[in-house]
Amino acid sequence: MNIFLKRLWLLLPILFLTSCFDILDKVNVKADGSGEYSLILNASKSKTRLASISKMETINGKKVPKRTEIEAKINEAARIFKTVPGISNVKTSMDFDNYIIKLSCNFKKIENVNSGLEQLKARNILGKMIPTNIYMHNPAKKTFVRNKINTFKSDYDKLSSSDKEVFNNAKYTSVLQFENTVKSQSNNAYLLSPNRKAMKLEGNILDFILQKKQTQNTILFQ
Repeated sequence: MNIFLKRLWLLLPILFLTSCFDILDKVNVKADGSGEYSLILNASKSKTRLASISKMETINGKKVPKRTEIEAKINEAARIFKTVPGISNVKTSMDFDNYIIKLSCNFKKIENVNSGLEQLKARNILGKMIPTNIYMHNPAKKTFVRNKINTFKSDYDKLSSSDKEVFNNAKYTSVLQFENTVKSQSNNAYLLSPNRKAMKLEGNILDFILQKKQTQNTILFQ
């Protein structure tokens, strides 16, 4: 999703009225390069507070989005993704009792996901600072790359104290799953599974914004 910064996902502003939310970005890649991508935003740990906030008109000077507005944004994101070549089986789910929202799709190649995110940015569904050229896969060279993203420290420093607070306890997790076996990787912050076919990177979103943790990784398959 990928992923950080002020107004990360404009389509889900209510989740960023609380600092206790999680983002899970998951990619499952087959040997031929096709696969599945999913993004899950989970604010269930703050559901009681969010339920109260949802009844308000404004909080901290910001308009509180209505459920219908959030649904409309998510559905718009799904419609845009469906138009991207190589993207299929786009699905969304919205659990407003627990504040868990998911967008998923299948892709012919991982670069299709980059194109989909770029389309969301062009339609102002994604914040303009969100990175979109995230992944590269070369089956012939047996490599998969999670690209480096620029630091957002200067943008973070410009935020108000109340806006900065939403990142304090927010978590980000990236899960990469492969049909092929991983031979090596360039970023050992990713935890490799015993069967060497999956890896995970997790941490506070603020650590990624301030580049205390890096997301980039070059993976070589056997």
